[in-house]
Amino acid sequence: MKLLSYFLFLFSIVSCQAQTKKLSLEPKKGQAVAVFASGCFWCTEHVFEAVVGVEEAVSGYSGGTLKNPSYEQVGTNRTGHAESIAVFYDPKVVSYAQLVDVFFASQDPTTPNQQGPDKGSSYRSIAFYNNATEKKIIEDKIKELTAKKVFAKPIVTEVKPVMDFYTAESYHQDYVKNNPNQPYVKGVSVPRYNKFVQTYKGKLKPNH
Repeated sequence: MKLLSYFLFLFSIVSCQAQTKKLSLEPKKGQAVAVFASGCFWCTEHVFEAVVGVEEAVSGYSGGTLKNPSYEQVGTNRTGHAESIAVFYDPKVVSYAQLVDVFFASQDPTTPNQQGPDKGSSYRSIAFYNNATEKKIIEDKIKELTAKKVFAKPIVTEVKPVMDFYTAESYHQDYVKNNPNQPYVKGVSVPRYNKFVQTYKGKLKPNH
């Protein structure tokens, strides 16, 4: 989780272009997909995969223009991409509105280009929508949280249409589960998840 030099950014465009690939956001029959960005995708993926009705959360990159970006490229904050997740879920079990609740309950949406200790545009808060209905759900939720003064500062979450989504390198997938003793996981990811669990009112999977 660190920034790289501009020189390394230019070098990585050539050397790392093929490490990731565009993910099809076409859900299977009976399934739906939602895309969110709220800081480190290790944390965000772990949160959403705990929600009953979520079948899979995939870590990746979205919001920018560079095709097939690498982790190092996105980390320069020069690609326009944010660390994001694609959430494949059963809409008969959990609604899009409930996922938006999870999104806002598991982050601080008031810090521009930052989430916790991670700073830069690649860590900004974005709620992507597939259609006008989803856009209204997001905007209504922001209005509700603002009216109730849930957060001390204004919400800066970007509301954007779904864009190309690129799957992150394989070692990023299920990172918290696979690396429980990694210092960042122990110091940031797990505390963020535990804070979410204490406040979220929806159904979560046991022993996640």
